[in-house]
This record gives sequence, C-alpha cells and structure tokens, in this order.
Amino acid sequence: MNIRNRLEEREANILSPFAQLSKNSRGRLKEEPECDIRPAYQHDRDRIIHSKSFRRLKHKTQVFLAPTGDHYRTRLTHTLEVSQIARTIAKALSLNEDLVEAISLGHDLGHTPFGHAGEEVLNKIHYEGFRHYEHSLRVVDSLERDGIGLNLTMEVRDGILKHSKGKGVIIIRDKDDKPLTKEAEVVRIADIIAYINHDIDDAKSGSVIREEDIPEDCRRFLGTSHSKRIDTMVRGVIKETMESPDMTLNFGEELEFYIVKLRDFLYERVYDSDVVHGDFLKCSRIITDLYEYFLKNPDAFLKETGKRDFYDERERCVCDFIASMTDRYAFNLFEKIFLPLPWNIPV
Repeated sequence: MNIRNRLEEREANILSPFAQLSKNSRGRLKEEPECDIRPAYQHDRDRIIHSKSFRRLKHKTQVFLAPTGDHYRTRLTHTLEVSQIARTIAKALSLNEDLVEAISLGHDLGHTPFGHAGEEVLNKIHYEGFRHYEHSLRVVDSLERDGIGLNLTMEVRDGILKHSKGKGVIIIRDKDDKPLTKEAEVVRIADIIAYINHDIDDAKSGSVIREEDIPEDCRRFLGTSHSKRIDTMVRGVIKETMESPDMTLNFGEELEFYIVKLRDFLYERVYDSDVVHGDFLKCSRIITDLYEYFLKNPDAFLKETGKRDFYDERERCVCDFIASMTDRYAFNLFEKIFLPLPWNIPV
C-alpha cells in the first residue's frame, strides 16, 4: 500500500458519513496519474500555494487601499484567516480538512487590484462582465502555469465557484444553488465570518469606526471583541450543524440575524463610506484607462506581458491581465504610461 492509499483509508475510518472522501473525488478536468504520497485534495492545496496568483494576493487590497500600517489585512491574510476558520469548523464536524483548505486558499485567486471596487469597474467596462468567483475558476483552469492551468479536482473547482455571497443570503437553502460538498459550504460560511470580523478590526485601526459604533444588540449577542465575535459565530455554526440529522450547515435564526445586521453596518459605515469608497473611485480611473489603452495598443500589451500573440479574444486577454495585477503594479504601470516623468537635468 502506498502512502496515499493509507491516508485515504484513514479518511474513510475517521471522517463523517457526510464528508467528501478524497478517494471518491469526481476527478479532474484532464486525467493524470495520482500522486503516491498525497490524496487528491492535499495535492490541490499544494498546487494553489505554489501558484503565482496565490503569491500576488499579498499585494492586493482587502478593504483599505495601500495601507501604511503593518497590521492591515490584504487579500492574502484574508485568505489565510478564512482557511483557519474553515478548518476549525471542518475538524469539529469531521469533514475533510484538506478539501476545505484547498477551497479556502483558492477562493479569491481571481480578485482584481483595489478590492471589490476593481471588480465593479471591470464588470462595467468588459463586454462579458466580470465576477471574481468566476474569474478565480478561470485562473486555476486556464491561466495559471502559462496557460496550462492547475488541473484541480471538480470538488475544489466547485467550491471556488460557489464561495461568494456578496450582500445575498448567507446560508444557501435552495438545493439547486448548493455546492457539491459540505466542505464548500463550510468555506462559504468561514469567508463571511472572517471578513466581517477582520474588516471591523481594520476599520477600528483606521479610525473609520469605534467599537462603540457597532450596534449595541450585536455587541451584546456576538461579543465585544474581535476574538469573542469570531468564537460566537464559529461555535454557533458547529452547534447548529451537529444538531441537524443530515448535517445541514446553519447558524441558527438568531445568530444569522445578528451576523446580517453586522454585515449591513459594515456596508453603511465602512465599505460605502467616503473615507474608504472615495479612494476606490479614483482607482477606477486607473483600471479603465489601462483597459482602454491596451485594447487600442495591442503591441504595447504584448510587450508588457511578454507574449508573442493573443491567446484568446483581445478583450478577454486584456481583462485577464488587468485582473491579475497587484495594486502596486497597477499604480506603477499607470504612472509609466500616462504620467510625464521629470527630465533628468545634470547639475
């Protein structure tokens, strides 16, 4: 028996009947020999961690644009916090931690520079529209490894595609909209627990809000600190799910009410505030001008990307390139193309 077989046997012995076992994966887009050391989802996780798009997350905005403080979240630290929360829930429910971690680490690979503001701009100017969760799947399927893709399992790809909720429902109750696995549902829940709590933390650090501004009933029910609120939410979903005969992922009605109220507070006082949103309106000009410039100047696009030709429709290639940029790369490229540089006059 090789190591992978032994690990798969261990999963079958200790995981819940509702868990997705690695040996029962629906497979990959392209068939390939299985690793003799790593089960399928562990292999997927490793591929994501070693990808270029994962490394670029460290210089992509979460909420606050190019913060000077060392402790503000980036898209990478958000991803790691989602992974930690998701693994805590999955372990308590005896679900597949490797699958949960792979989905968590890959769920935001398609995010643009400048956070959701960048996504909104690309969605307006690109003829096909733009949604980061769909683009995350495009990244792992088609763009990574110079167009080869990561060839991930169907379960990880499905979890990446269905992780997002925006201002929609938190718990998916329509069976047609549910992801393939309980593990993917865990990631969706962990995502909202992570961003609600760390965005409040960052907003307090940036003096956008104070702890006392948080609705009193939310503080009373969820807790009066960052760690207490996360603990309340994590314990709530574990308790409700364990009490369900078919392990339906749920917060419970009262807890869900306060989570939604806290999310609405964030939109009103942080995401849509003049302090935060004003900078992103300025950044929208950067994305729009770069997009239009490269469409009109295909030779400049090929030179900047180092490609010999377009691998798809020109608009799609330019959209892929813009979406892949980090904040600082977009800033520097805009400056190089559109801003005059001072003459170097010898003294």
